[in-house]
Amino acid sequence: MAEQRIIIVDSDAAWRKSIKAMLAKMGYWVIGEAEDGQTGLKMVRARQPDLVIIEAFLPGMDGHEVARIIHEDKLAPVILICSSIQQNVIEKAKAARVSAFLMKPDLEFNLIPAVELALINYQEIINLENKVRELKETLETRKVVERAKGILMETMGISETEAFKRIQKQSMNKRISMRAVAEAIILAHNL
Repeated sequence: MAEQRIIIVDSDAAWRKSIKAMLAKMGYWVIGEAEDGQTGLKMVRARQPDLVIIEAFLPGMDGHEVARIIHEDKLAPVILICSSIQQNVIEKAKAARVSAFLMKPDLEFNLIPAVELALINYQEIINLENKVRELKETLETRKVVERAKGILMETMGISETEAFKRIQKQSMNKRISMRAVAEAIILAHNL
């Protein structure tokens, strides 16, 4: 296990101390503690932790709201903790897209497995999102190159292979991407 950096946001100082001790025992670094949601969110943005453990019901900005913002901004995975199940707490946790939900009395046995799973699952999600982004970019590039090839074939009366070779050669000669060459061809054709 690498030295993962964690922020704890809980209104109860005794619980923060207890959670910090459990995490330190397993080699995690607690890089910050906050007792309210707004302070916790500012700390997360400033220190960029690998994981955030946050109490569901905090003074000021609610833990669910902070978790939702952290998820939307892709700052870190969040483990939500709560001392009692109140109405809609699980539904709010789902909506906030938390990685795990734990009850405070049982933290001693469940915290470390939840931390480990949250970290590995979050990294997997980030990797998949990057792969999807790369695939979308590749698809868009192919579409642009295909359109440019079509323009060259139509205007110059050349084959598809020859059109591709010309785009490729121009890309290498100018040291720019094939997409940039294709976009220039399309732009010039539209003028």
